[in-house]
Amino acid sequence: MAVRTEHWSSSKLFILAAIGSAIGFGNIWRFPYVAYENGGGAFLIPYFIALFIAGIPLMLLELGMGSKSKAGPPQAFRDLIGKNKEWIGWLASIAALLIVLYYAVIIGWAVDYAFFSVNLDFAGNPEAFFFNDFLQITDGPFTFGAINWIIVFGLGIVWLWIYFSLFKGVRSVEKMVLVTVTVPWILIILFVANGFTLPGAMDGVAYYLTPDFGKLLDPDVWIAAFGQIFYTLSLAMGIMIAYASYLPEKVDITKSGIIICLANCFTSVFAGLAVFTTLGFLAFESGVPVSEVVTSGIGLAFIVYPAAISLFPVLPQVMGVLFFLMLVTLGVDSAFSLTEAVSTPIFDERPHLKRSTIIAILSVIFFVIGIFFATGAGLYWLDIIDHYINTFLLLIVGILEVLAVGYILGPVNLRDYLNRFSEWALKGWYDIILKVVIPLVLGILLVLNVYSEITSAYGGYDFTALAIGFVIVVILAPIAAVVLAKVMQGRRAEEE
Repeated sequence: MAVRTEHWSSSKLFILAAIGSAIGFGNIWRFPYVAYENGGGAFLIPYFIALFIAGIPLMLLELGMGSKSKAGPPQAFRDLIGKNKEWIGWLASIAALLIVLYYAVIIGWAVDYAFFSVNLDFAGNPEAFFFNDFLQITDGPFTFGAINWIIVFGLGIVWLWIYFSLFKGVRSVEKMVLVTVTVPWILIILFVANGFTLPGAMDGVAYYLTPDFGKLLDPDVWIAAFGQIFYTLSLAMGIMIAYASYLPEKVDITKSGIIICLANCFTSVFAGLAVFTTLGFLAFESGVPVSEVVTSGIGLAFIVYPAAISLFPVLPQVMGVLFFLMLVTLGVDSAFSLTEAVSTPIFDERPHLKRSTIIAILSVIFFVIGIFFATGAGLYWLDIIDHYINTFLLLIVGILEVLAVGYILGPVNLRDYLNRFSEWALKGWYDIILKVVIPLVLGILLVLNVYSEITSAYGGYDFTALAIGFVIVVILAPIAAVVLAKVMQGRRAEEE
């Protein structure tokens, strides 16, 4: 087992850091749209059922593995599951690496938009500004165009922020999350409060939360609920294993994990009020139904919201700066937690290395690779890579995790460890969830995603572009994980 020389100062700061990792862009733009599309207020029923029978158990699994092994994902799997399963941990860290490469670019967009908000540069035609003036998007994924130095500028600021968040280990993370978790929450509250003062706000709220209980009979709604819970909690990326490896002894991991999950999910629901009150206002100002302005993903953050901001009756510039500052702070703690999931295995293998130097090297390398997404074709490749990570890679890692713990380590061993200092002891139901429920649910999700991939081309992209994305994420990533595990095993054998 590894021995940690540094620990979180308190369980509260660990919880705050883990909440910061889990709460990200998805809480602002993905959850509200998914909720509306799948029954509005009624969606909260399958959503919270999914939280308790899949999200929390998998969160406790990862926290327990990290705390018990005192190591990052690869060594945690090697020590607890067996040396021939180390590659599963490397695969989780590779997933984190792939995500942070493009996720940092999106945060960089928000940095740029905070500057654009000063003069409302996006006013008039936010869609044309985003795609043509800002991204300078080309006509396809193989027409790369020039490097966009405005995006590179924002990306550079993000990687500087990530570096200063990590270069001193958990001590610097603790200081940073006091800002990157509390500031977004203050701003979300501000936007919700302001949203309810806008004309048309209640139309937006009604559109968001009006329950359609008939949707509960649709299995796709339940699949969407489990998928949203799985993605929103930063699971299967090695983050929670890495963070929990720095926990001191005698921490109530079960309570901590439940608090992290509930805080994340409450943020999603609450942030939806800020989104839909604003969309209701935009519909009122435009004289169209709310349904005509509702959108998801990038369109919500960088097109619809700027349009609404430019129409704000009071201080729209300030509201714009605050909104994009909120996006930056929401995103950056997720980004540095992803980087921590990559760096922790390095320090496990070579504990003598100087942290500040390694974090600097990783930041520079990831920044340079990220410039690829600052070309005119960057948005296409960002979308393709993100699709295959969320559709396949994270599900595969999650399935491997629960099968490894459920059938090799044994859920009783993990449960006994979690129960040592817990006020809420886990019982036999936890074993059933790990061995049966979660593998079954994630397996169904994976099969449905495979079927969808076969029957329709994602995003209308041509086969070549999709094939490249699939090969990188679904084929090369697992191969790289296995090779890394073999190389590390060989080096350790030589040193012994």
